[in-house]
Order: sequence, then C-alpha cells, then structure tokens
Amino acid sequence: MRRPYLVLAICCMSLFIVGLDATIMNIALPSLREDLGASVSGLQWTIDAYTLVLASLLVLSGSTADRVGRRRTFQTGLALFTAGSLLCSLAPGLGWLIAFRAVQAIGGSMLNPVAMSIITNTFTEPRERARAIGVWGAVVGLSMALGPVVGGALVGSLGWRSIFWINIPVGIAAFLLARRFVPESRAPRPRRIDPVGQVLVFLVLATVTYGIIEGPAAGWDSYRISGCFVVGALALVTLLRYEPRREEPLIDLRFFRSVPFSGATLIAVSAFGSLAGFLFLNSIYLQDVRGLSPLHAGLWTLPMAATTVIVSPLSGRLVGARGTRLPLTIAGVAFIAGMLPMTRIGADTPLWQLSICYVLFGVGFAMVNSPITNTAVSGMPREQAGVAAAIASTSRQVGGALGVAVIGAAVSSATNADFAVASRTGWWIITGLGVAVLVLGLVTTGRWARSTTERVAAAIESPAPAAVAG
Repeated sequence: MRRPYLVLAICCMSLFIVGLDATIMNIALPSLREDLGASVSGLQWTIDAYTLVLASLLVLSGSTADRVGRRRTFQTGLALFTAGSLLCSLAPGLGWLIAFRAVQAIGGSMLNPVAMSIITNTFTEPRERARAIGVWGAVVGLSMALGPVVGGALVGSLGWRSIFWINIPVGIAAFLLARRFVPESRAPRPRRIDPVGQVLVFLVLATVTYGIIEGPAAGWDSYRISGCFVVGALALVTLLRYEPRREEPLIDLRFFRSVPFSGATLIAVSAFGSLAGFLFLNSIYLQDVRGLSPLHAGLWTLPMAATTVIVSPLSGRLVGARGTRLPLTIAGVAFIAGMLPMTRIGADTPLWQLSICYVLFGVGFAMVNSPITNTAVSGMPREQAGVAAAIASTSRQVGGALGVAVIGAAVSSATNADFAVASRTGWWIITGLGVAVLVLGLVTTGRWARSTTERVAAAIESPAPAAVAG
C-alpha cells in the first residue's frame, strides 16, 4: 500500500467528524429545548435517531464495502454525512431535525467500520497495525471529548445550528483526499447481502429503544410499550435462529464464541453507554441546574477532554506493549472512582469535586477505546476485518443509544429544580457500567480466553460445508 500513514490520516478525518458529532449534540440540548420546544424524550430522539440508524446499518455497510469496494463506500458515506449535516443545520423543526439526523447516520455507517477495514488492510504487520489502531483510538477519544467544548463555543456564539457546520469542510476535504490517495480494495470473497437479518437487527434496536424512551410518558404497562418489547424480543429470537442457517449471515454469530471478542462488544456497550449517559446528564445539569451558558458548560468539561487527549495515546502504546488487560483494568477503576461521587451530586457541588470526577472519567474513556478495537480485529481473518470492526462499532452505538434511552428515562420527569437529585439514579447506572468494564476486562483477557479466538478464527477460515444458504 502506498503512503500508509497518509491513508491513516484520511481515515481518521472521517472518524473525527463522526466522533465529534456524537458528543457535540449534547451541549446543544438545552438550546434545542428552548428553540424548538422539545420535551426530554424529544431531546433523546435527536441523539438516538442517529445512533439507532447508525448501529443498524454498520454491519451491512462493512460487508457492502468488502463487496463493492472500500474506497467507494467510504466516499459515499462522506458525501451523505456531509449532506446530512447541512440539512440538520437548516432543519425548520424538531421532526425535520430528527429525520435529517437519520440521513447523517446512513452516511456515518459507511465511515468508521469501512475506514477500519482500510487501515487493517493497509497495515498488515501486527505491531504496526497495533500502533495504527492506537492512533485510531486516540482520535476517537479526542473527537468525542472535544465535542462538548467545541459545541459550547459554537452554540454560545452562533447558535445550535452551527454545530453541524463544522462537519462540512472536513467532510469535503476527506472526500477529495480519499479519491486521490486511498487505494481501492475489496475482500477476496465478499459476503452476500442479508436483507432479512438487516430488518431483524433494526427491529430489535428500534423497538427496544422506543419502548425505553417513550415508556415513562406512555406508561410501562401500556399496550404500545409492551408491544414494542414483545416485538423486539420476537425479532431477537428470530435473528438468533435465522442467522446460523445462512451461509453468509449479516452477523456471523461464531464471532461471539471468541471470549475476548464477546467481552469487547459488552465492554463497548458499557463504556459508550457510560459516555452517552454522562454527556446527557452533565449537559442538562450544568446549564439547567447550575445556570451556565453553553460556552461555560463546555469549558467545565475541559478537564475530561484534556485528560482524554493526553491519555489516549498511552492506551494505544499499552495495548501494543502489554496487551489489553492493563488498560481495561485502569479504565474500569477510573470509571468507578470518577462516578461514585456523582451519585451524591447537588446544585452546589464544588467545582473542584466535579473536576476530579471529570478527569477520572476522561482517564477511563481514554483507556477503553484502543482495547475494544484491537480485540475486535486481532486474531480474526483479514478478509473479515470489515465485519469484525463493524460489529465492534455497532456495539459502541448500541451502548450510546441505550445509555441515552435508559438514563434519560430515569430522569424524564425531573424539573430543573430537582434535576440534580433525580439524576443520581443515572449516575448510579453509569457507576454500574464502570464495574462491568472492570469485571469483563479481567475475565476476558486471560490465556484461555485468547485461545478461544484462535479456534474461532480457524473455524471462520474453514467454514463447515453443512451450512444452508438462505
């Protein structure tokens, strides 16, 4: 491959705008509520409309890129994401904004897993690949941590619509650079499209998330909410029975026989559920309870952003030198230590205490990204890198969607006056997710766990002939 580090930089440009977009939205939530008259559930949908569509399409985009060409799919994603960002900035109402966020997500689904597949096929030597993935993880941390700071500055000076403008020049530049410098590549044996599996995945995610978000207002025992959970459960059972019968399924369930891979997906759900919940609660708390402007609210989160930027490269180096157990252990401990004090948060909690919590949370988030990505693709056949990376990315988005849905539901009835007290339930949930990161990091990184990955890789490279094409 020519100019591998330039290819890495171009791929990281796409990751930066997607990661920034995932967190920059939170700081604009109070302004959105005032300008568009949105309820708490409406605010949740401006975030989850994006994450749901993104999570549903990531695996399909990864396999499509393996088939039709990774650069072609990558450029298509950049074009759609950039156009969706422009439409979001012009949205005349909440419904339109939610719809345009879905357009953004369709494009976003073609970026991260496809870019990771490009990187994996560019850096074929294990140590170089680990370093490249370390850079990738650092950009994830940098972009998502800078979101509240950049968003606060933009919303405070130019209004909430300006948070979408930043994507447009970066998206155009990445599109042109990809056309010039990223070589086209395809999987030697691309997988077939699985429309039934795609519909089932969307049904599972959409119905469960809808039920959680709308449950507090509609009533948990209402037919609408109960029906959502029943449909979601039936779709999940059908998916688990249908996918193993296909010769080339949308989601190869054999991946999950690898203990590290399964652990990485659960860690991704937990870590990104924590991040989404943290940003959702913290943005509303700082602006509605503490009375800060968007700019000042963003600046208050600067300790977390700075810590994430500083620590993220260290995580990549630790993964390359020591494996994934140490950074995952540090991440879990930091999450717990940072979030436990937040379970006693009040309207007059000292700034120094909040800053310590933000720094510890930043350490945890910075440490967790590289191990997730590295575990997802390491040990798996290179031609399946797009699918493996897509599943890891899907886990991140599922975690984000569920984090906003569950934690938002826990505080949906709170007013500005009692939001700090009501949010304590959400902070306890985030603390519990930190415990999950720690336990899973310890359990899924041992010698026995790694041996399961070798067996799974061998099975995927030599598929059993008895599979039934569907």
